[in-house]
Amino acid sequence: MADRTALGIDVGGTTIKAGVVNLKTGEVVGKRLTADTPRERTPEAMVETVAKLVKRGGAAEAPLCGVGFPAVIKHGVVTTASNIDESWLGTNAAQAFGDAIGRPVAVLNDADAAGIAEVRFGVGRGVPGVIAMITLGTGIGTALLVEGTLVPNTELGHFKLNGKEADDLASNRAREQLDLGWDRWARNIEEYLDALDRLIWPDLVIVGGGVSAEPEKFLPYIRVRPAVVAATLGNDAGIIGAALYAAEAQQKPTRVRGPYALGES
Repeated sequence: MADRTALGIDVGGTTIKAGVVNLKTGEVVGKRLTADTPRERTPEAMVETVAKLVKRGGAAEAPLCGVGFPAVIKHGVVTTASNIDESWLGTNAAQAFGDAIGRPVAVLNDADAAGIAEVRFGVGRGVPGVIAMITLGTGIGTALLVEGTLVPNTELGHFKLNGKEADDLASNRAREQLDLGWDRWARNIEEYLDALDRLIWPDLVIVGGGVSAEPEKFLPYIRVRPAVVAATLGNDAGIIGAALYAAEAQQKPTRVRGPYALGES
């Protein structure tokens, strides 16, 4: 079983999740593990939390490990720090996590991981053209896939809307901080998606993050040109995508091919 599974870790703004993934079916097998993201989001604190999480249960048995991380990742190195401590900048996250858990680790942007999972095993499966995945959480994460090929590190949640970052208007954090009702928040999302549409003209927009479990509360209020659907893999998307990335990165370290092709990130 070991050669058909990989460990996926999804490092989020509030929660870190992990699980062993069946690479053929995309199912998380066994126990899902969770821990609170440490308040101090420094390399030391976050790596320690991930290492402790991996040691629980059977998670330590999977030979491969992928980590979805909330930053732009280039060749394993963290290059942005919007929702983590700035001490991460320039840190080789792949090496740091690998040293801590005792095995090679492949690291990619967390939204990219969710996008990969939804295209392979979720609502985006078999959909041609341009697919944009947006995750609405502490910030807005984005993944862009063109005919199944991932364009890594798009970071399209940071462009300006009405003089503010889209993150500050349309993320789930913004909904909570601004005390917005679902319909009012949906208008902010609609404005964001209209702007996104003018940039990349997606054929499908997949909305992920924790709020995707309650799409009836906000999606009916959104009227934009492209089709907009809720992600179907829920909180498992980041885990599944990170595991898939780890497995395929091992096969071809510099260029990974599959139903989609992953460029170096």
